[in-house]
Amino acid sequence: MLFPVLNPSTPCFFCFWLTSILVIFSHHGYGYNTGSTASAADHKYSIVIGAIIDANSRKGKEETTAMKIAIEKFNNNSNNHKLSLIFRNFTGELYQAALTAEELIKEKKVQVIMGMDTWQQAALAAEIGNHAQVPVFSLAASASVQSSRQIGRPTLIQMGSNVSEQISCISAIVHSYNWRRVIAIYEDDAYGGNAEMLTLLSEALRRVGSEMEYHLSLTPISSVVSDPREAVRQQLLKLLSTQSRVFIVLQSSIPMATHLFQEARRMDFMGKDSAWIITDSISSFLDSMDTSVIPYMEGALGIKSYYSNSSSSFLEFSTQFQKKFKSENPEEDNAHPGIHALRAYDSIAVITRALERLGSDDTISPKMLLKNILSGSFSGLSGKIKFDGGNLRNSNSLPFRIVNIVGKVYTELDFWTQDLENPFTREADEKNNGRNTTRTMNGTVIWPGYLKRVPKGWEMPTDAKPLKIGIPANTSFDHFVKVDEAQIDQEKKYTGFCIDIFREVLRILEQNYSVPYEFHPVVGTYDELVDCVYNKTYDAVVGDVTILASRSKKVEFTMPYAESGLVIVQETPEEPHKAWMFLKPFTTKMWVVTGALLVYTMFIVWVVEYRSNNPAFRGPWKSQLGTSLWFTFSSLFFAHRETIRSNITRVVIVVWLFVVFVLTSSYTASLSSMLTVRRLEPNVTDVAWLKATKSVVGCDGDSFVKKYLENVSKFDRADIRNVSSEYLYPEEFQSGNISAAFLELPYAKVFINQFCKNYTATQLLNRYGGLGFAFQKGSPLAADVSEAILIISENGTLKAIEDKWFPRSAECSSSDTDELSLRNFWALYLICGATSTLCLLLFFLCLLIDFNRHQASTSDANPSTDGNVWMKTVQLLRFFHNGPTEISNERLSNLSPRSTGDEWISPWLSTGTPSDATEYPEVTFDVPEPPQISLSPATTTHT
Repeated sequence: MLFPVLNPSTPCFFCFWLTSILVIFSHHGYGYNTGSTASAADHKYSIVIGAIIDANSRKGKEETTAMKIAIEKFNNNSNNHKLSLIFRNFTGELYQAALTAEELIKEKKVQVIMGMDTWQQAALAAEIGNHAQVPVFSLAASASVQSSRQIGRPTLIQMGSNVSEQISCISAIVHSYNWRRVIAIYEDDAYGGNAEMLTLLSEALRRVGSEMEYHLSLTPISSVVSDPREAVRQQLLKLLSTQSRVFIVLQSSIPMATHLFQEARRMDFMGKDSAWIITDSISSFLDSMDTSVIPYMEGALGIKSYYSNSSSSFLEFSTQFQKKFKSENPEEDNAHPGIHALRAYDSIAVITRALERLGSDDTISPKMLLKNILSGSFSGLSGKIKFDGGNLRNSNSLPFRIVNIVGKVYTELDFWTQDLENPFTREADEKNNGRNTTRTMNGTVIWPGYLKRVPKGWEMPTDAKPLKIGIPANTSFDHFVKVDEAQIDQEKKYTGFCIDIFREVLRILEQNYSVPYEFHPVVGTYDELVDCVYNKTYDAVVGDVTILASRSKKVEFTMPYAESGLVIVQETPEEPHKAWMFLKPFTTKMWVVTGALLVYTMFIVWVVEYRSNNPAFRGPWKSQLGTSLWFTFSSLFFAHRETIRSNITRVVIVVWLFVVFVLTSSYTASLSSMLTVRRLEPNVTDVAWLKATKSVVGCDGDSFVKKYLENVSKFDRADIRNVSSEYLYPEEFQSGNISAAFLELPYAKVFINQFCKNYTATQLLNRYGGLGFAFQKGSPLAADVSEAILIISENGTLKAIEDKWFPRSAECSSSDTDELSLRNFWALYLICGATSTLCLLLFFLCLLIDFNRHQASTSDANPSTDGNVWMKTVQLLRFFHNGPTEISNERLSNLSPRSTGDEWISPWLSTGTPSDATEYPEVTFDVPEPPQISLSPATTTHT
């Protein structure tokens, strides 16, 4: 036998438990009795219903009127069955619900019990109904997720909505507005009945990324003897220490809700950036509530059970209800039926339909009646009626309406569906087809304080209570945060890279709302700073705080404004002497292609000048090769003394000299850079080498690096030296106290920028979340600051602040000294090679033209000359070797340099007078086919 969930700490717990047991055992063996045969004949078609209702409450009055209307309608139309109703006004303690149920079953012989204002009352009455096999209809909202049969109450029939559905609706609203923390408020029933409801809310919020910061329990209004308003105010004072300003009223009576909202408005809990959500326990009475009380709730969001108020059946019932309700309750101003009246009417309808399914001759047994009740399925005034394990299965596609209280009335904003992905819709149609659902609510909300934007749901800073921000008082790198106590001006007292970023972020936030703040320097480690935010000593931390997984569990970080990682900083070793340094400016391919281009140019110069009978390029082949090579290579450094006769050669040489000029300039610049800029090569291999050699390393003891070296890298504590300032690192290195320093990436960049000639940093050892600002968990400022950081990052403001605090050193701004490769000069080489090739082709074209002319003149003189290909080839080579056939003495004397003894002059060329002209010696070529041909030397004709 199971009982409702109770709080053992409540004073009534043992009394309730003992009374329940006594009542149940006193009723043990008590069963449903249909009486004798004669009695059964007299009451064969009569069903007695017992109603346990608070007749003095609005809810009880509506339920009473609705039940009477339903019974009158059934009795007027039914000839086989009649219903009678016995009311019991219940306003006492919880255990009295069981006594009243027992009295109705035992003395009044009721076959059905319905009513009860709370789930705990219904559960206790169901324990009596289980033993008597009497169905018990509960009109209160169910606080259990499990069905009645699952919790051992098969006769309990739940007609009210399930609290879990309201909790799901609340979590959807919280998620829609991105509120991270909420405060739950409820009126305690003194029996721990709200425990399961709080558990459901906590789990639902966790699923959407939010959490319940605090839950406030209000003393039941019936238990407050003296001043209920003062009792509420004392409870609300507890919320002054909380940060969240999203209040969810889970359960409350109308009198308690009236005092709650009156005091909340007086204490400014319903000011700007606050949000209130009320459940169906309050919002269902908005239509009938005193209009003087509703304005205190202005701006709140309410959850109301959905029902169609335009159907013909509802309009008919509403007309009857208003007429009867006004006559029975003239003191009530509003006579319109609410959801409680509709559920009470549908409860009677469930019984009447169950009776109609029984034949007129059938004996009405408890089991058969319960079976017919649970098998019922129809459309009632409150919605679709269908049971699942004793609980009403809510098959409505729109189970709740979201309303906004404005003035003395409320406006309908949206509908909540059971669609987890898109829970809101504006369509008030119970058919799912064609409905557009969304993740966020539609409609314009009037928020508390007439705020035009969505409330932050957080206690926002004011001039009277500014944002308390902790900053590190002593940082190892004061470029990030620096506190100058001598300054009075706040702008000059707190400076640094991080401070400037925060102030720039606030300028963006002030476009929507102001954020008054004050800095509080804190002496301690960064972990201690984070703990100060976690324990709510400070609202935030601004500084060079590294985002770590362990810290993210305590606080909420913003978007990082600087990257972070761990590097090893060490002294730069001396540059070793390199014998082949002069080859480094060019890559190997560059040298090879340059040499090939030089040889190609040399060949073209020799070919063209040899044909031009240039004495400098004739003579023995060794002399010709040496002259050509010397001529081409010497152009790299100085002007040559050899005379150039051909214009084609001059074109080739001009392009080659341009290439030479570019190459020599580039070579000189690259080699100079290599010789003047020291190569920064680390001499520390890795962390393992440092540990193996027992080297002492330095780090900032206030940061997480020291713990990282001890716990992760497994350095001995004795090998870790605390260095408290960036200016102490050079001294520690020079004195040999440390071999290397472990610095976070932002600090390493600052240090290397100042001492780039003497120190260098290795590659990243680890990467972290970056540097960010820390806020309390759930603070909406974290998301707004993150968005502002993205804005200043995109518009270049962050880069400007970085350049302001970390300007690049002039001596460290050296350019890269990488080797020059072929891809840097391929276009230049292509132009040179193409020009030389075109000149060579032009030369051969001219040679062929001259040769053809020579052959034509020779054919006229000697018609029998053989004209086969082989002979012509030999003649072409002879023609190329001999040079031009007609050269004047005057031109030769002008072009030929004076003999120095070292020059070679072709024997075919004579610079004497015509009388001194000699014949060329006979030149004989050995040709395989024909065997050997003797050629007569050509004579030179002088004009």
